[in-house]
Amino acid sequence: MKTLDILTTEAIELLKKLIETPSFSSEEDATAALLENWFVNHHIPFQRNQHNVWAVNQHFDSQKPSLLLNSHHDTVKPNKGYTKNPFEAQVEDGKLYGLGSNDAGGCLVSLLATFTHFYAQENLAYNLVFVGSAEEESSGANGLNSMLSSIPEIAVAIVGEPTQMQLAIAEKGLVVFDAVVKGTPSHAAHPNTNNAIYNCIDVLQWFKDYTFEKTSEVLGPVKMTVTQINAGKQHNAVPAEVSLVVDVRVNDQYTNQEIVDLLQKEAPCHSIVPRSTHLNSSSIPIHHDLVQAGISLGRTTYGSPTLSDQSVLSCPSLKLGPGDSKRSHTADEFIYLHEIEEGIELYVEMLDIVLRC
Repeated sequence: MKTLDILTTEAIELLKKLIETPSFSSEEDATAALLENWFVNHHIPFQRNQHNVWAVNQHFDSQKPSLLLNSHHDTVKPNKGYTKNPFEAQVEDGKLYGLGSNDAGGCLVSLLATFTHFYAQENLAYNLVFVGSAEEESSGANGLNSMLSSIPEIAVAIVGEPTQMQLAIAEKGLVVFDAVVKGTPSHAAHPNTNNAIYNCIDVLQWFKDYTFEKTSEVLGPVKMTVTQINAGKQHNAVPAEVSLVVDVRVNDQYTNQEIVDLLQKEAPCHSIVPRSTHLNSSSIPIHHDLVQAGISLGRTTYGSPTLSDQSVLSCPSLKLGPGDSKRSHTADEFIYLHEIEEGIELYVEMLDIVLRC
């Protein structure tokens, strides 16, 4: 068995290759091949479903519960603020630059090294299931959600996202709404007391001021934000309607359907329709062995406002990984090399506690 130092070195080299291999959501074929190569080189049997690559530990026992180690290998597209080549892995002052380095390549290779470390070990309390998933950034149909019927039933999961290796024990869900505010279309030169654009003023104020009653101890209040407005095609015509997009980040006190029911009853719009309701909030009890293992190693707990593949899991799940969420989707994205080294070390220490109990 390779030492953890060797696995860490190999993980960093893999991350450099991932950075230099474009992998936008639904276009991850080449990075999936890199994950396949890792398993081949470490003599670990694996399976691939579309662009998702997965494996189980050598001594898998169907009588034991399974612990999922998951992170994604797709990326967003680089923004125009980059001053470095987003597809060139550059190391400067201990920072590894490149698209996907922080979100979530560092987490992915750290969990992969961790899985490899434990792969051949016997008498573990949990089976280990590793999934390097696709289409996380787009919440696509062929990502982790498509894998749940193929992999063993999961009892608990670690989802690798940049958390500075602190314990995100809850995560907000997401519902995106398309809303319509109507009025009377007219020529701009004539009086119109039912201008759809002016009608939006009160509607926007309503969305700004609305407060959901239930607040979460971990995730705080539900956050609702109007993020897009669209209306009109020409300067001299008052449009018949205004389209709004409303982003709602849901705490663990509501189901997504409850949010839909509330807004369809109360929002002062002609219509308000959810695009989907499947991106649910998620959490893990603070007394769970996994969380307590992290706490015993000096980790702190918090609630995460950002969405991840936790939203498609029905089991308790913990978001945990090297890197900083604030660097995600930014220009000249990077992760510190020491964050990967410390991340692998901490993953292994936590799982040593949980898998030996």
